[in-house]
Amino acid sequence: MDFIYGQSPPLQALIATIFTWGMTALGASLVFVTKKPSERLLKSMLGFAGGVMIAASYWSLLAPSIEMSEGKSIVSWFPAALGFLGGSFFVLAIDRIVPHLHLGFPLEEKEGIETHLSRTSLLILAITLHNIPEGMAVGVAFGALSSDLSYATFLNAVALTIGIGI
Repeated sequence: MDFIYGQSPPLQALIATIFTWGMTALGASLVFVTKKPSERLLKSMLGFAGGVMIAASYWSLLAPSIEMSEGKSIVSWFPAALGFLGGSFFVLAIDRIVPHLHLGFPLEEKEGIETHLSRTSLLILAITLHNIPEGMAVGVAFGALSSDLSYATFLNAVALTIGIGI
């Protein structure tokens, strides 16, 4: 931890991004260990992952945004709500534009603009779409460190990285 703590925020964000990529790859590699996981196990893992993402979104991004806005001339929750809605529309637009295919779906059910990319390329684009918000969250957390904001701590940024990586 001391090695990472002593680095510049951009390098910290890069290391954290590589870590989240590694944890995602490690989690995905479980498909090689289990032949056919039960539906109950899959649903439990999806629920856990969803809970971690919601918690990370709120406590590491939305709550600090609200706290930072307190005492300003606008309602404290407005910047966080505006950012949340803006991010939602950005992800929705990217989902509609970028061609991608969800795992287990036939090639005829690909989404986005019309393309003749292979199944593998479409799946990689789907994974990339999923990782854009995660990468932005890690970047914001470590970028806040360079701004010397009272709520931005190295441990909060690391906790967000670990939460997203899991």
